[in-house]
Amino acid sequence: MSKKTTNKTVKRFPLMQPAQMNKAQAKLMKSVLAGPRGGGDAGPEAMQRFLSGGPFNAWLRSPDLGDRLQKVGEYIRFNSSLEPRLNELAILVTARYWTSQYEWFAHLKFALAAGLEPKIAAALARNKRPSGMREDEAAVYEFCTRLHHRKKVGDAVYQRAVALFGEQGVMDLIGACGYYTAVSMTLNVARVRVPQGNKKPLK
Repeated sequence: MSKKTTNKTVKRFPLMQPAQMNKAQAKLMKSVLAGPRGGGDAGPEAMQRFLSGGPFNAWLRSPDLGDRLQKVGEYIRFNSSLEPRLNELAILVTARYWTSQYEWFAHLKFALAAGLEPKIAAALARNKRPSGMREDEAAVYEFCTRLHHRKKVGDAVYQRAVALFGEQGVMDLIGACGYYTAVSMTLNVARVRVPQGNKKPLK
């Protein structure tokens, strides 16, 4: 095997330019940029900034799949029944499980802005169970961690989550773990890096 194919710096999914996009790809990007992620700016410069990080540059290679995924992601990010602090905690647990550097980098600021204590995020980054979590945070942590690591949750963990968040909340937790698993997989395969000048946040 050549050095080129084993070199971790080899770029994957080169950044797509607007002029290269077919109708389905352009439609996907306009839809994303017109929604809450993009703030309504669908110009070429905004599109390039958006594609330089996150999964969308890779998803353009299969725009129908990308469109379905981004619609799920829009629900998880902006319409989940879980409050943002808990939703972002579930996302961080998923990013840490996959060691998804960009995902962690992108969502840490959202988690802290939503009220997650910095010490909780710092413990997660070290792959440690955070101390001092609130009851609802501990329930999210246990549910998501066991789902990722054991591929299932026991009755006590499930019942605790239902008692706190209802059945819809439990489904939204599963959705967050599943969607951000797909995002993390994409970012890891595409080797999407944190912005220049920033260190990798996860070991």
